Amino acid sequence: MTQLYSDRDLYDAYRQRRRLLCGFFAVLTVYLAGVAALVTYYVLLPYNDPNESWVIAVTSVLTGLFIIFCFPYMGISFKRCNAYYKMLKFISRGLKEYSVLPFLGIDDWTTRDRVDVNVATFAVKNVKRDEEMTRQIYVDGEKDFPGFREGEYTRLVSQGNLLIAYEFTGTFRETEE
Repeated sequence: MTQLYSDRDLYDAYRQRRRLLCGFFAVLTVYLAGVAALVTYYVLLPYNDPNESWVIAVTSVLTGLFIIFCFPYMGISFKRCNAYYKMLKFISRGLKEYSVLPFLGIDDWTTRDRVDVNVATFAVKNVKRDEEMTRQIYVDGEKDFPGFREGEYTRLVSQGNLLIAYEFTGTFRETEE
């Protein structure tokens, strides 16, 4: 059975998340130290000193730069890394579902829980009715897409429709014409 994830993936995502947080807190510390120094200098100035205006301007520019830094860094980099880390954590702790299904095809990319995934469709027989339904299995966009062949039965291990492991059985589905 081909495993898509290992414990090393979770550890790497944890380390990357931690590095991003350390970078953010380093910038935050520099920002707060700068603002504290400027506020202290401003408070120590005498009344109506001509230096008041440039202290206010520098503090405003420093705050603007910090806000401009925060939105892309925390809104894009950290948010995506954190979502990937959460997904890997759920995979390691969640319930696994085992099934053998025939592969139907590939759908377009989508985002599931803020993680980019490929969508593979499989046929599932409905238990209550005698009809076939389509099940979407999500394959991590960071991993190579498995070499599924149309109509071939595949043994799948998934957690919340996210593919964790797969194995090709070698048997093909007979098409009804």
